[in-house]
Amino acid sequence: MPEYLSITALDALLADLDVGEARRRQLGMVRGELRRALLQDALPDTARGSLRRLLEEGALGAYLRLAESGALRSRLVNGERPRTSVATNEIRRQCVDVLREALGLPVLQLGGGALPLQPTPEFGDLAALRRRLAQDLAGHMTPGQVRLTAVLALVLDAAPRSGELVEQRLDDLAPGNTAVYVERRPQHGSSQAEAGGWFELSTLSRAALDRWLPLRQELVMRAHGTTKLWVSLHPNHDGVLDDDGQATLRPEGLPLEENGLITSYRRGRGQYALGDLVPVKLEQLRRAVIAETPPAVVETAELA
Repeated sequence: MPEYLSITALDALLADLDVGEARRRQLGMVRGELRRALLQDALPDTARGSLRRLLEEGALGAYLRLAESGALRSRLVNGERPRTSVATNEIRRQCVDVLREALGLPVLQLGGGALPLQPTPEFGDLAALRRRLAQDLAGHMTPGQVRLTAVLALVLDAAPRSGELVEQRLDDLAPGNTAVYVERRPQHGSSQAEAGGWFELSTLSRAALDRWLPLRQELVMRAHGTTKLWVSLHPNHDGVLDDDGQATLRPEGLPLEENGLITSYRRGRGQYALGDLVPVKLEQLRRAVIAETPPAVVETAELA
């Protein structure tokens, strides 16, 4: 397949862009669609050789119409390429604005604005969730339940995003697990940056970490060590096959990736009967915490 100068320049732009993992995946989708649009000769010829021309309003208009029709899908759905969803269309348009802004071009605001937020739990539900987690900590717990309980407790106290959670290390915990440091990584990049900081941890979080950290240490010893706070519980593979078509298993105790964290949340919600207390998505829980009991950054002197 031919390579285009505009796509090469786009790759360089993306490599330097300071965005969260979720936004980076979305931008990767847009990059793939733009390349397929060029391959289909659906954009002006000038868009092949210049990133600025690729991101001009005329070229983008043609791209968005084609992408929303489903013609730029990388995979068939039931043998067809159906139109993409309203949510995907909005994300695509937001990504276009991110790219133009990164290139120093005016934002076109082609999207209709922020996506409607899904319902979040009420304050009473958050209090009930704390009580349930404390009750679970008093009894027998599976390794998966121990890790999920610690994750949920930290979200209730500090409201980290999933991408922020998986970047945490042991030295992000204050002595005695009295506080946790969260490096904010908003999806939209540096233009909407948020300050990181230390957040005081509740008795619930400290108890949950007391259960998780010894288990984590056992897991990490089998994987030859990592300083990441959240690690895998079971052997897994990264999907890369060797010459014989076999996947090489990685041991448990390796750093947990964002997809793994989100999957464990979704599965644990049903497995541990938390469906009435936590929403479908971890992000919804995080927003509920911010809305109802917003975490406050504490001074390091207060942690002494």
